[in-house]
Amino acid sequence: MRHRLLLTGTLLASIALASALPAKPARTPEQVAMAALAAAPVWDGHNDVPDALRDRRKNLLDGFDFADTTGTADPAQGFAALHTDIKRLRAGKVGAQFWSVYVSAGHADARAVQATLEQLDVAKRLIAKYPQDLQYCLDSACVEDAAKKGRIASLLGMEGGHSIGGSLAVLRQFYALGARYMTLTHSKNNAWADSATDAPQHGGLTPLGEDVVREMQRLGMLVDISHVSEETMLDVFRIAKAPVIASHSNAYSVNPHPRNVPDSALDALKLNGGIVMVNFYPPFVLDAARKWGAERDAQQARLNTLHRGNPARAKAALDEWVRANPMPLGSVKDVADHIDYIAKRIGVDHVGLGGDFDGIDVTIPGLESVADYPALFIELARRGWTQQDLEKLASRNMMRVLKGAEAYAASQRGARLYENPTSF
Repeated sequence: MRHRLLLTGTLLASIALASALPAKPARTPEQVAMAALAAAPVWDGHNDVPDALRDRRKNLLDGFDFADTTGTADPAQGFAALHTDIKRLRAGKVGAQFWSVYVSAGHADARAVQATLEQLDVAKRLIAKYPQDLQYCLDSACVEDAAKKGRIASLLGMEGGHSIGGSLAVLRQFYALGARYMTLTHSKNNAWADSATDAPQHGGLTPLGEDVVREMQRLGMLVDISHVSEETMLDVFRIAKAPVIASHSNAYSVNPHPRNVPDSALDALKLNGGIVMVNFYPPFVLDAARKWGAERDAQQARLNTLHRGNPARAKAALDEWVRANPMPLGSVKDVADHIDYIAKRIGVDHVGLGGDFDGIDVTIPGLESVADYPALFIELARRGWTQQDLEKLASRNMMRVLKGAEAYAASQRGARLYENPTSF
């Protein structure tokens, strides 16, 4: 009994001592956010630097310094400074990036194929020019290796199915050349899929479009449903066997822009195991910016009619209207609202980031460049997101999705490939 009393006394003394010690202070939102980004740096789904190089430099890299692009504004040509460079990627805690290989949806098939080849080439040359900072990657193992070496894993994604010229053979060759996702459409329908921003033509995917999806997944190329219509999204989920991405899209229920993902597709994406990577373009984020765009279009049509035969005067009048009525730009909180909505509806495992930097002409205050990702993580930490949740948002979700696509492709080795006849 004496031993029991001694033990009880020791236990009570320990409890008293523990209660007398000061409580461990709770971490601040800033500490939670930065801990998450240290453990799992950002893997962004969509950056348009390759297209910016085409527009500004005709893909000529001689004399281009990607270490710091803050001085690249060219007002005479209408170009603001680039949003992206290595210095700011490091500041933004970016550990992996899908570089977008975009060409205009207005190109005819053969021209689109050539232009896409040129964009793949310039992206690879840019990555190769900075081997200490960027590492060209084709798979998840390489992304993990790049992280160990302190480099930014650099993968390529094609933006727009018009780039394959309606050919599954061309699709396979683009995969062989390094493309690891393809957005099925861009701003216009193509011959086999409907876009979100064009008049419906096919009611979703055509039979060829279904085979495009099947062949992409057989290869291990991620299917990207950004830019496609709701019907196309639902057709994709009906036949998809591997996780699907939306590389740079938001929630339609937060802002009903046709480029955003409706609840029907969000629910299907959860069952599919995919991911929506939230975009930072104000009209996709903010309903007021969407409505401003509609008003601007109406003003442009009115002024073109009013000043018929005098386009310079019509343009000057529109510029004056824009100066007097600037686009609402929103804030970091508005982007966080989309992330919160998606996470609450389908789970934190199904959301990521696809900022669309250097593919957008206006940015949200506080998210003006690739250096600014931490501000978004701090805002979410203030809302109660845990470090584990933030790590998933940053890159763990994207890693899971890519590994899932790779696992499905491995299971299809030896399966027949999908073919379609040549058009000429």
